[in-house]
Amino acid sequence: MSKTLLAMMAVASLTACTAFHAGSNASSGPLVIQEQGSFAVGGKVASTPGAYDNDNPTSRGQTFHGDHLYAFYQVPRNPKPLPIVMLHGAYQSARSWETTSDGREGFQTIFLRRGFPVYLVDQPRRGRAGNSTVATAIEPTPYDQLFFDQFRLGKWPNYFENVQFDRKPETLDQFFRSVTPNTGPYDAGVISDAMAALFDKTGPGILFSHSQAGGPGWLTAIKNPNVKAIVALEPGSGFIFPEGEMPNDMPSAAGTLKPEVVSLTDFTKLTRIPIVIYYGDNFPVTPTTERGQDNWRVRLAMAKLWVDAINRHGGDARLVHLPDIGIKGNTHFLMSDLNNVQIADLVAKFLAEKHLD
Repeated sequence: MSKTLLAMMAVASLTACTAFHAGSNASSGPLVIQEQGSFAVGGKVASTPGAYDNDNPTSRGQTFHGDHLYAFYQVPRNPKPLPIVMLHGAYQSARSWETTSDGREGFQTIFLRRGFPVYLVDQPRRGRAGNSTVATAIEPTPYDQLFFDQFRLGKWPNYFENVQFDRKPETLDQFFRSVTPNTGPYDAGVISDAMAALFDKTGPGILFSHSQAGGPGWLTAIKNPNVKAIVALEPGSGFIFPEGEMPNDMPSAAGTLKPEVVSLTDFTKLTRIPIVIYYGDNFPVTPTTERGQDNWRVRLAMAKLWVDAINRHGGDARLVHLPDIGIKGNTHFLMSDLNNVQIADLVAKFLAEKHLD
């Protein structure tokens, strides 16, 4: 199929979508895509001994492909040289970056419109990359109200007064339905191995990470020099420090946040790229008994120590706590909040400053 025909089909498809959703998307105009596709990358192949019997199949002599990631990509017309790779957080999938719960354009489309090729990832053992080489139990555990608190929409059942989240019931329904489980044990090494393989395929690019993806994001940049910058939205775990420079554990009402150790050689690889971290609103900087908020107090505090460590070793990292610059009400999902275009503008300014656009 020619790229011209594909672009025409993309225009028709996007025009239909904007007509369906209406709202702010309708004024954005058609989005022209010159190429799109999807693939799996990374992972391993497990095998069992013996000979496979076509007429009496058992596990003997068979193989199992697993622990890869799934990537969906789109390339706009006249693309910028560096693609953006977007990695989701815990209990999420690539959908985190797509259409927002209230039907607006998410970071995927916002940055496509700004000329960046965009790769959306389902990490190993999640979503469309569900084949795990390690078993786990998936239980239908009720946790909607916990996530309402934990992701800082408010304190159930009440929203925060200034929250950047649409309060219509159907929006909250869509938000809860974006949650998806692990199909195997969470493993930052497995995720970063697959992400490093993805950057082998894409070549040099920019990594956007969210929440739990913070840790695998740092490890990906250590494993593959094709990561040229990291934009981390509210990293939630996996804060790595060099041997001999570990900060103290940080207890909170949601549990204790522990730093993780890497060699100084690996840590210094992170000092070679620009890194920016953003955190939103509605959590304190001093201890509280409010579980959903105190969880983020210690993560912000640990992130500050992490940025200091990177810069102490000659790196280029910064942390932006949005209320400190007058941006209020953001939840844990900065990329889909009501002001996500404003957040995208901040990110775009950072990328331009670092000559990455």
